[in-house]
Formats: sequence, structure tokens, C-alpha cells
Amino acid sequence: MKEKTVCFSGHRPEKLPDKGSLSSQPVKTLRSLLQSEIDSAVNDGYTEFIVGMARGIDLWAGEMVTDMICRNNIYRLTAVFPYRGYEKCYKGYELWVSNRILSHCSEIIYLNEQYYRGCMKERNEYMVDHSSRLIAVVDNMRSGTGQTIRYAKSQGLETHILDIKKLFPQTDPDQTDLFDTKWFSQDILY
Repeated sequence: MKEKTVCFSGHRPEKLPDKGSLSSQPVKTLRSLLQSEIDSAVNDGYTEFIVGMARGIDLWAGEMVTDMICRNNIYRLTAVFPYRGYEKCYKGYELWVSNRILSHCSEIIYLNEQYYRGCMKERNEYMVDHSSRLIAVVDNMRSGTGQTIRYAKSQGLETHILDIKKLFPQTDPDQTDLFDTKWFSQDILY
């Protein structure tokens, strides 16, 4: 079902506005836009979703797809871990969310028995290779997410990218909570 499958990529909370704080306005906006992209995929006929289970964007997307599955079980979610034991990185709320996501997955895949340098890239390429659309949230194209976007484009995937720098332009690099609705436009997707 590759032609009806969406995968996700994005940064971990530390690299997101306000360090991914769920109570911040920029993060609420970012989550809303991510939900809109998922809804758009559903409207376009996508029913299969693959999530890499990384903290941040992956868990947010997995949680949103899990909510859809709870409302309508025609959707399927696959969790792809780069290695067995990766899930030990979760704590607190992220642990609860990851367990909830996993309990609603149709399939859970561990690509390797242990960590090795390059296993995250392998996981990202696996997801792209089994999808026809990528939804990504990126701030820095010189990152694993940027690498995944480039790979997806080289493989001919339809890419829907939320560019954090266009969403939340900052005049002061130390100011991480700048939010101004005047910056909203269709330019946030590229």
C-alpha cells in the first residue's frame, strides 16, 4: 500500500520553538498545522501512516494518527524503530504517549538489534522507501530531517514541509518564543 502511505520526519523537542513546550503558542500552532497536513492526507485518500517514534514531531504525529484510529479503524499505523531498546529514551509524558501509540499500531518494526552509527538514517530511508508522501517539520536542513527530505525528493515522494524558519521568523536568535500571526501565509510550505 505504498501509494496510500504517509511517513513523517521532524526535529526533537530541543530543536523546536520553545523547546517543544506543549503550552507555548508557537508549538500549539505547529501542532495544528501538522494536524492539518494529516487531515489533508486523509482527504487525499491516504490510510496508512509510518512513524519513526523519535521524540518531538514523530510522537506528535503518531499521537494524532492514534486519535484518528480511535475514531475510525480504517487507518493503519506502523512504528519503525532504528534498533531494539530505542524506546528507553522516553520519560514522563513521552513514555505515556509512546505506549499509547504502540498499543494502536498495526505493525511494530525494529530494523536492528542494537544501535550503530547510521541506524537513524537507515530508519528514515526505510520509512521513505515504504511511502509515497512525506510530511516533515524542519528548521535546519543540515539535520537528519533535512537529509530525509532530500532523500524523499530524490525518490519522487510528494513532500509537504512545514518550515519553522518561515513560520516563526526571529530577529533575535536567542528569542525562541516569538510569535506573530502577521507571518502566516502559504509560504510556510515549500
